[in-house]
Amino acid sequence: MMASFVSAQEAISHIKSEQNLFIHTAAAAPQALVGALVNRASELYGVKIYHLHTDGNAEYANDEYAGIFDVFCLFIGGNVRKAVWNGRAQFVPCFLSEVPGLFRKNVIPLDVALIQVSPPDRHGFCSLGISVDATNAAWHSAKLVIAQINENMPRSHGDGLIHISEIDYAVEHTQPLPLHEPAPITPEEAKIGKHIGQMIENGSTLQMGIGSIPNAVLNELSTHENLGIHTEMFSDGIIPLVESGVINNSKKKIHPGKIVSGFAFGSQKLYDFIHDNPLVNMLDIAYVNDVSVIRKNPKVVAINSAIEVDVTGQVCADSIGTKFYSGVGGQMDFIRGASLSEGGKPIIALSSATNKGISKIVSQLKPGAGVVTTRAHVHYVVSEYGIADLYGKSIRERIHAMIDIAHPDHRENLEREAFELYHS
Repeated sequence: MMASFVSAQEAISHIKSEQNLFIHTAAAAPQALVGALVNRASELYGVKIYHLHTDGNAEYANDEYAGIFDVFCLFIGGNVRKAVWNGRAQFVPCFLSEVPGLFRKNVIPLDVALIQVSPPDRHGFCSLGISVDATNAAWHSAKLVIAQINENMPRSHGDGLIHISEIDYAVEHTQPLPLHEPAPITPEEAKIGKHIGQMIENGSTLQMGIGSIPNAVLNELSTHENLGIHTEMFSDGIIPLVESGVINNSKKKIHPGKIVSGFAFGSQKLYDFIHDNPLVNMLDIAYVNDVSVIRKNPKVVAINSAIEVDVTGQVCADSIGTKFYSGVGGQMDFIRGASLSEGGKPIIALSSATNKGISKIVSQLKPGAGVVTTRAHVHYVVSEYGIADLYGKSIRERIHAMIDIAHPDHRENLEREAFELYHS
């Protein structure tokens, strides 16, 4: 049975109160459908909305929709962060690799999936485009699939195909996808990039996200050879290295010759790069982030960020004290996968202090801070002041290594606090 092509209002009219609803991830969040959903708020109550990080409008999380839309964030984006902080939205901690299983195993049963896809090809197949991630599991698991068909959505190769017959209601609405232009790299981030660049060997398989530190690292790799990409997400920074042949994926054991990812977010140039490019495989995140898959590639270098790290190696990456900021995401999936990869290097990268001069390397984490990567899992921590190799080191050795990469203004305090905490 073919999809019914209808208006956004008509499609959303099929959502009922007290249903569980999923919204497509990141830049693929279907804004026409989200807008129509909010417009229908007066007719609904008790709708549970589940999603990972999304870009664009999240008006459903506003205070006036309390009791109508209950928002559950599997990862917290900037558009719902205040709603989480004031109790309007809730955070669901989960490894990114396990989010698809929550839907497939009916731990979180889904009634409706709101997705955004490319127009169907001559065989009737649409593509989830730049965001396959957990959305692949969501639409397969949902009882009702409503899709915004957008001519600007790239067609990607991999797991993101959905036949038009598997869509219940299709809404043709073309609009620009959200863009993320690379931010300038600070001198501190450039130094971090140099440190990590020196750690990366030829033939390595890289995992890195979006932001200035990943871009600073990629800037240091122009003379490297035979690098590969197996990552939960990527952005514009890899394109020059693909064009120059530095990234050719030739040494990978899993999907050799292919860039493997779950989603992408960046400029229009990035989306054009992905469109109908057999080099890029956008795959289900349960597979991409599976530790047993990641570890099969050689020399996996996983580069992840943190909010703060204590001197014993505990990594907080999801909260500022008890204030939930982002999420668990795929950090542990790749930290563990890289540590088990032959020649792998799991790296936590962060500048030594905030813009306000507050140290990110601390004697102890803030009360209530979430430990995303434990001190037993951590290997390398890198700041602009150097590389702390903590693996196999005692607590005392770790303290010395971490203080060495802290900002000089904070080292004396850290030494005193650490002595009082760990030597008494």
